Amino acid sequence: MSDFARSLPEGEEHAPRGEVRVRPVAPGTRPELASIEAGIVAERGRVSLLYQVLLNSAPLAEGWEKLLTAVRNRSAVPGDLRELIILRVAVCNRAPYEFAAHVPHAREAGVSEEKIEALRAGADVSAAFDARERAVLALADAMTCNVQVDDATMAPITAQFDPRTVVEIVATVAAYNMVSRFLEALRIGH
Repeated sequence: MSDFARSLPEGEEHAPRGEVRVRPVAPGTRPELASIEAGIVAERGRVSLLYQVLLNSAPLAEGWEKLLTAVRNRSAVPGDLRELIILRVAVCNRAPYEFAAHVPHAREAGVSEEKIEALRAGADVSAAFDARERAVLALADAMTCNVQVDDATMAPITAQFDPRTVVEIVATVAAYNMVSRFLEALRIGH
């Protein structure tokens, strides 16, 4: 069992590891943030703890929402691949809150329990995943763990996807590295 798998016991939503390091802004308490909060609610349905922390910086909260909405809701990346990428980045970054937050989205996108559990366990991706899934997971690993991506890792991506989707797959990996690292650094959701 991986260290990540041990950090997220079965049935536990999130692993507690201390308090949030920056005081969240309670929705509705700062009139100057009303339009940003309304935009977040329109896209997300609520102002989550992540966004409550981001509201400490109105420009970042607004920009973050626009970027992550484009990545999650307006890209050409198939939902199952998007969620596999997000789960893999969470595992690589040891971000159990991010993983737990995206398991329901992965299920909704059609990702099987077997694949979710293989990722949670840190298992070798070759057995449970098809060639397309292995390609995006290898890219997520390279971008997250090594930063640079060699030609052998990128070739299956550019061979299987059009330029727009290639850009959006790379942006998904990059964006969720940002998300998981932000969550972990500020202990959001712990």
